[in-house]
Amino acid sequence: MAMFAVLLTGLMVRSFYIQVWSCDFLQDRGERQQTREVTLPAHRGRLLDREGMPLAISAPVQAVCINPRHFYPNEVQLRRLAGLLDRSPRQLTRLIESHRQRAFLYLKRQVPPSVADEIARLDLEGLFFRREFRRYYPMAEVSAHLLGFTDIDQHGQEGLERRFEAQLLGVAGKVRVIQDRRGRVIEQLDTVQPPRPGHDIRLSVDRRLQYWAYLELKRAVSEHQAKGGMLVLLDAHTGEVLAMANQPTFNPNVRPHRSGSGAFRNRVVVDSFEPGSTLKPVAMACALKTGAVRDKLIVDTHPGWMRVGRQRVRDHRDYGVLDLAGILMHSSNVGITQVALRMSPRTFHDCLEQFGIASPTGIGFPGETTGKLDPPEGWGRFEQAAMAFGYGLTVSTLQLARAYTAFADDGMLHSVTLLPRNHDDRATRVLPATVARNIRHMLEGVVSRKGTAWQARVSGYRVAGKTGTVKVAIAGGYAKHRYRALFVGMAPASEPRLVMAVVIDEPRGKVYYGGQVAAPVFSRVMGLALRLLGVPPDDIRGHEPAVLVKADGGLG
Repeated sequence: MAMFAVLLTGLMVRSFYIQVWSCDFLQDRGERQQTREVTLPAHRGRLLDREGMPLAISAPVQAVCINPRHFYPNEVQLRRLAGLLDRSPRQLTRLIESHRQRAFLYLKRQVPPSVADEIARLDLEGLFFRREFRRYYPMAEVSAHLLGFTDIDQHGQEGLERRFEAQLLGVAGKVRVIQDRRGRVIEQLDTVQPPRPGHDIRLSVDRRLQYWAYLELKRAVSEHQAKGGMLVLLDAHTGEVLAMANQPTFNPNVRPHRSGSGAFRNRVVVDSFEPGSTLKPVAMACALKTGAVRDKLIVDTHPGWMRVGRQRVRDHRDYGVLDLAGILMHSSNVGITQVALRMSPRTFHDCLEQFGIASPTGIGFPGETTGKLDPPEGWGRFEQAAMAFGYGLTVSTLQLARAYTAFADDGMLHSVTLLPRNHDDRATRVLPATVARNIRHMLEGVVSRKGTAWQARVSGYRVAGKTGTVKVAIAGGYAKHRYRALFVGMAPASEPRLVMAVVIDEPRGKVYYGGQVAAPVFSRVMGLALRLLGVPPDDIRGHEPAVLVKADGGLG
């Protein structure tokens, strides 16, 4: 009896110690062993085109996880699991053994639900899943440089994914659960913080125009064996980006291809270059605006060259006597030099700045270049002449297209946006409407049979634009046989709705002029865009196809 009394007393003391004295401590230990706060990933917002069609979406997937301390599959299970994870049994064993002292390890993330279901059927102790999301891009490489991509944790790394990170990301939630020793959830206790999904963002881009721009740019780069290409299509009245394409491109859905940063940059916005003759209309407009020249001015370009300081400015051939329209039609360096030198360096410089040269476009894209425009105090006469025909300063493809919105919208220079809008509150007047219309009329001559851009015409529509063929700058000067072909234009010329810039980088072969390489891309993309947007034709005369095939098979 005494022995039973002692034992009973000991049990009562022990019970008091566990239930009362150490209750809080033991409950805390138990909760820490079985209760967890599990993160609930937030759904990343979608990127949509202007019609609401998805360009970037997040799909639910699973992360395969283990507790290495309790994960001991047999040989058959290990081999089956390794096959489902696209690994060899040896690789999987080495990974697990190297983390055997840890309580948590990812085996593979972003596993499709179908594969996760097969792994779950193996019923392996110590293996469990975590829900997460994977980003998918339905148009793949078509809009890769524009949209960019995210990392494995759904954080934007490039492009618009990075630009709109704060709006798209959302806020992850937390929930308290009870787990067994395998890591499986037995019971959900309460929600600590509900997940807050990211916001969808509707873009100004039209997926149909984006796809067509991508196809035609890719076709031109392949046909001319070029190093690359850039294209941007803007609404002439709002500054909205309707399409933006780059070549070469990449597939953002394929993660192993994401190595290095150079291939991922949006060259339309990030890269700058000398614009060549596409800047001549801007120089002409500056001279007319400031009163340095009259619209009836006649210039003698004979004998096809002129000396400026110690340098010579040359034309492709002797064009003789030209009016202002003829200077642009024939892209005369001598003619535009005589026009530009009538302005003071400061006047010309300030006018170029007003056209957005060396200034942000307003797009807010990560890594946007502002280009380069040196202060006028360092200009000599030849430097000023060279800038008039597009050398000695740099711009991006987007800046170049933006500058031409001033000609398209009767002197109003627009900011650029990737979001839909009906009106540009930041538009500024840089030209009188009469000067802008005059330049636009001159640029129609460039697309005539006598001009340099006959292949830019669009059947049923009047087109105005300017070609450019620029030598590629290298250390110490310019490469002899490396060129950049450009065309910037607008349509319909009577009342422009769209502005487009096309740049083909280093086409190889005998054909490398802007009117031969870039202008046909403009024609095909602009023609489809005008029809898709329902823009009525303004050329009652009509035009024959852009390229005529002769009986002998040659091109006319």
